[in-house]
Amino acid sequence: MGQKINPLGFRLGITQNHHSFWFAQPKNFSVGLQEDEKIRNCIKNFVQKNRKISSGFEGIARIEIKKRIDLIQVIIHIGFPNFLIEGRTRGVEELQTNVQKEFSSVNRRLNIAITRIEKPYGQPNILAEYMALQLKNRVSFRKAIKKAIELTEKTDTKGIQVQIAGRIDGKEIARVEWIREGRVPLQTIRAKIDYCSYTIRTIYGVLGLKIWIFLDEE
Repeated sequence: MGQKINPLGFRLGITQNHHSFWFAQPKNFSVGLQEDEKIRNCIKNFVQKNRKISSGFEGIARIEIKKRIDLIQVIIHIGFPNFLIEGRTRGVEELQTNVQKEFSSVNRRLNIAITRIEKPYGQPNILAEYMALQLKNRVSFRKAIKKAIELTEKTDTKGIQVQIAGRIDGKEIARVEWIREGRVPLQTIRAKIDYCSYTIRTIYGVLGLKIWIFLDEE
């Protein structure tokens, strides 16, 4: 079962929590779900357009959304919030204004908060974004994976598994490569495993990247 289901959904309610917290009637559920997706895409697009060249990427680990009758609370867990916090005090306000414009028809206030992650390279989404940047710059996939594993080991994680599929390094025939370092017990529900799947669009095709990080065991 650990190989056939999303590791986050498999552990939901045990070691994983929901990223959205709200209640809706069945007939309104799809509307709320689309609203969440629109908020997340709007934030990611804003960050992508305004990122600093020196940083390379900002590293959004996850976006939590909490809804009430008159308020939408958004918490962004980010690894390198350079342009949002450092040097630009109006970064968060500008982001909040842009997202609010998308929901001008909804009679609810929007509040955005930023939470900085102490060990960003222990988060699979941030690690995937880092690897995507390397692979787009034509770095060898083995070097990119090796460097990613080294960065993860500094965050006191217990294991990592990386899988990449597609026309790796521009080869004609697509293939799947994977590397594991340490323990990654996918079939153990009490194991705290963080996971992400990421699509990398390179000049020679689309690559699929999957990362499993074993954090701890309850």
